Amino acid sequence: MELRQLQYFVAVAEEGGFGRAADRLHIVPSAVSQQIRRLEREWNMLLFERTTRRVRLSAAGERMLPEARAVLAAADSAARLADAIQAGDEGILRLGTLHLPGGRLDNLLSRLAAQAPSLQIRLRSLPVAERLDAVRTGDLDAALVRAAACPAGLTAIPVWTDPLYAALPDSHPLAAEPHLEPSMLRDLPLRLAAREDNGPFHDLVTGAFRAANALPPAGPPFTGLQETLTSIATSSEPSWTVFYEVWGLPRTPRVAVRPLATPAITTYLATRPGTPGPGLRHLLRALPG
Repeated sequence: MELRQLQYFVAVAEEGGFGRAADRLHIVPSAVSQQIRRLEREWNMLLFERTTRRVRLSAAGERMLPEARAVLAAADSAARLADAIQAGDEGILRLGTLHLPGGRLDNLLSRLAAQAPSLQIRLRSLPVAERLDAVRTGDLDAALVRAAACPAGLTAIPVWTDPLYAALPDSHPLAAEPHLEPSMLRDLPLRLAAREDNGPFHDLVTGAFRAANALPPAGPPFTGLQETLTSIATSSEPSWTVFYEVWGLPRTPRVAVRPLATPAITTYLATRPGTPGPGLRHLLRALPG
């Protein structure tokens, strides 16, 4: 069975004859008749009662006509959807995400929805290594990553850059400074997450302080931001930690939070190289300028 046979069947049924159906289809009547006979053999039934004066649907044809119309409508819908996907008006975008400050992700998704209202967006939250691997294998179309160096085979597009913050006892002399340079913190023990817990961030901080010849001594373990801030506030030995904003700047009694002059942290969009698909093209256009 071919779609054109269904088209001929519907045309003959609606026009009431092979000649009029042929005129509608812009083909010769013999081609219409030939394809209808093939369809009847395929289905093992007569679709039309033929006389010298007229052609009309048989009982079997009456029952098959709605099904033929449904198949043709589904084929037409699929063709229109394919055209829309190629034009970028439809489709699916699979995006790896992370927590971002200030409603940035919501704002990005809002711009994307306004630009491509029919685009389906599927968000996935994964550890950074899995996020990048999913982009590389094609399980994700793109992923937002923070401070991570993209592995070979991926492209990194910078999207946002944010300051880092130092948290230290509010009784420490450096708490009086409006912002802090790495050189100011060289002697104050640093509570930094272990490299195996957040390699990109660990390397960003230690690399910047090492470049400034100001790498501070290691302080007590970093055990999570809020727990570490509480420990800084209550410890008899002063120390500090470094973090980036996600849900707003924390407020902990007896802890001062000051911006670091350097380094800053950048959020990237990781993609595969080559021509982007329709959904990714919309995402790229929705990124902040």
